[in-house]
Amino acid sequence: MYDVVLIVAPVFGLILVGYALARFHILSEEAGKGLAEFVFTAAVPALLFRMMVTAEPAQGASPFALWGSYFLTSGVIWLAAAIATHLVLRRPARDGAAISMGSSFGNIVMLGIPLALDRFGADAATPIAIIISISAPLHWFTATLHIELVTQRGELSWVKQIRDLVTSLIKNPLVMGLVAGLMWRATGLGLHPIPDKMISLMGQMAIPGSLVALGLGLTAFRAKGQGSSVALMCIMSLIAFPALVWLAAFHVFDLPPVWAGVAVLLAACPPGANAFLFASRYEAAQGSVSAAVAFGTVLSIISVTIILVLLVPQMP
Repeated sequence: MYDVVLIVAPVFGLILVGYALARFHILSEEAGKGLAEFVFTAAVPALLFRMMVTAEPAQGASPFALWGSYFLTSGVIWLAAAIATHLVLRRPARDGAAISMGSSFGNIVMLGIPLALDRFGADAATPIAIIISISAPLHWFTATLHIELVTQRGELSWVKQIRDLVTSLIKNPLVMGLVAGLMWRATGLGLHPIPDKMISLMGQMAIPGSLVALGLGLTAFRAKGQGSSVALMCIMSLIAFPALVWLAAFHVFDLPPVWAGVAVLLAACPPGANAFLFASRYEAAQGSVSAAVAFGTVLSIISVTIILVLLVPQMP
């Protein structure tokens, strides 16, 4: 249990530091946005690049099995949240897209990567990369498709949606870092000590920078909105999603323990800024998603701790 505390406490402690810096106006909102942009466009891609160049491939592990464990389960959560939004919450169909995104698309870059690397070390590099390589584009594509279908009654340009998905994949800095790392690895040249040190130093800023940026950004989210909608997103993202991924990863697809553990940890991440950005863009359940980001991040301290404790017997 103490080992779990040593993982969780520093991670959420840095988030608290970021929140305090913003809450007491030590750093401005613009500073928080700048740090988040730096982390997403430079530090994390550098980390992923080096991880891809240096990571050891896992024996007997299939990326398709990992995608199946994570994204098929995400689809189940998405559908369940959409149905619950309509039948239980009695909210408009448009809101279902935003609530589904908040239920199944967690903050895996700013919170999931630090947690997984801290728990599993370098062995987590490959499964992290496999999941995040398509996570954001796939969720944005699904959410946009969902809301356009319920809004336009089927008058949807599939060509445009597919083109937007491909474009977002190409332009995504995380995907660019992963692809560049894989391509450089394929050359067999390795990394010269000087650029390796530079890339390593840049990557080392990713984890503390992302956690502080997450804390800085929390002040932008307001704890307001329909309480039942917030509860639905928190239950789905913090309990149901990781529980189903656990079942799929360990017992259906029979992934290697570290790969399965990474999938469960990433699934346990609370709703993040992407869900709120989508809700704001389409003016669908903005208040509820904003509150779910704030409450979910706080509640994830408990849920992530429990999951890490439960994962201990599963690891070699």
